[in-house]
Amino acid sequence: MLDFHTLAEFSRTNCIGICAFLVPANLIATLLTIILTALRRPISQLQLVVGIAIIFAVVMALHVFSWFVIGVVLAPTYILLSLAITCLVVNFAALIFHKRFVHHPGFSKTY
Repeated sequence: MLDFHTLAEFSRTNCIGICAFLVPANLIATLLTIILTALRRPISQLQLVVGIAIIFAVVMALHVFSWFVIGVVLAPTYILLSLAITCLVVNFAALIFHKRFVHHPGFSKTY
């Protein structure tokens, strides 16, 4: 069974490496979501990319929360948390946009 304390300690010990991976991963995955939505790719492709992007964003939020638990309240923690929340919102919005508007008959007409 996973021990939360051990996992949180690992997260705080390897903070530089975790953030060095998660920040670009979040940005690239979210950008790919936006591109796939703009290109009107099939929902199966979009769901795969959104799923990966959501995993990256949730892991980043959990990493930041491990710092909040021990009382570290600094600008980088809020910046990383806002990045994770922004990526989550953009990815969910892309899914909703794709499901509502991409297959709408009036959406593809050009005037």
